[in-house]
Amino acid sequence: MLTVFPLGYALWLSFTNYDGFSPHWGFVGLQNYQAAFQDPNTWSSLARTLVFVVVVVPATIGFGLFLAVLVNQKVRLRGAFRAIYFLPVVVPPVAAGFVFRLLFDRDTGAATAVLGWFGLPPVEWLADDKALAVLMLMILWRVGSNMVISLAGLQGIPREVLDAAAIDGAGAWRSFLWVTIPIMSPVLFFQLVIGVIDTLQLYLPALLISAAGQASLDTTPSRGLYIYMVHVYTQAFANGNLGYASALLWLLTAVTLVYTLVIFRVTRRVVYYETGPAGQEDRR
Repeated sequence: MLTVFPLGYALWLSFTNYDGFSPHWGFVGLQNYQAAFQDPNTWSSLARTLVFVVVVVPATIGFGLFLAVLVNQKVRLRGAFRAIYFLPVVVPPVAAGFVFRLLFDRDTGAATAVLGWFGLPPVEWLADDKALAVLMLMILWRVGSNMVISLAGLQGIPREVLDAAAIDGAGAWRSFLWVTIPIMSPVLFFQLVIGVIDTLQLYLPALLISAAGQASLDTTPSRGLYIYMVHVYTQAFANGNLGYASALLWLLTAVTLVYTLVIFRVTRRVVYYETGPAGQEDRR
């Protein structure tokens, strides 16, 4: 009821011209899908989203792993450091969007003040592609969840394996590269799959950065923040074209399914499983 019915209902809506309010709507067949393929905003927002995914997902995984290595050291107050790095995750998204809007405001933002120290003119941070960079920075700021997952993976590595590598003459870097990373590959693979799926569906931070401090979220974001799900949001709630928006969502679902199948196929030989995937022994 909570999964199959909404998916089926959205699929049905994608073949209609329903606007979400009017009782007068009808079946239009594949017109919404044809319109989606012919709409330049669909392709531009999808391309911008894919660039965002390619940059943000590896950055969050790598930065989260870096922080996990730091807070896994035996130092004083490491529990406090873990809490500090994780704190942005519990900050409400609305508050985070408002803060980043203030930080990168052209006239009064802290970023403009820093530029002024070096004699540089103000920059329109929230316009064009620079707004996408601000959104990327906001996502990286909330990297604490990746840190916690990587930290759990680090603490699950058997100590005797690292000791054996040290006895064989492997230094800290080689042990990390050839022992720690392979053993942690399932954890990193999990973050890769979930990270790409979540990033493809991202829309609220982009809307918040655009409309933070305003009375509503009806303002259309700048082109730099006009990612795929913002395009869906605009069609559904700003333009009142719920059927067309449902078609866009199902196209994104197809992209996500294809990505999942490809990533599982490509990484099957580089992800280490202690017991091996089901059926692997038989293939050998």
